[in-house]
Amino acid sequence: MTESPHPFERLDFIYMPSRDVAADVEHFTNMLGAELVFAIEAFEARVAMVRLSAGPPDLLLADHLTGDRPILVYRVADLDDAIKALESRGWIPAPRFGIPHGPCCAFETTGGHRIAIYELTRPEVAERLAGRRDF
Repeated sequence: MTESPHPFERLDFIYMPSRDVAADVEHFTNMLGAELVFAIEAFEARVAMVRLSAGPPDLLLADHLTGDRPILVYRVADLDDAIKALESRGWIPAPRFGIPHGPCCAFETTGGHRIAIYELTRPEVAERLAGRRDF
């Protein structure tokens, strides 16, 4: 079996900045027919997940993200291994942080594109958050 030239498994989420998450949820669900997976308000931030299709990626609308570009969030099998593979190509990782689904590391390309990699260590989170509506 040939080893993959990159550590990315799948684009699971598109994390999109939002100036008004509630209004964006209304637009995505009413105008585009998206399914509202959850809408959470915590730590002075609003985040909602909407699903436009049966398969990934899901869209996360978040009012705490800065900038206008979304963050493409890719799943990797092992975060440490993925970081090592990318570092071997000259990539300098940003500090790690956590998302509900597991540990994560984000970075920006030289062209300003935003990408994150994460390891799915808490798969039960999807079920726990589904249906929650704080706003």
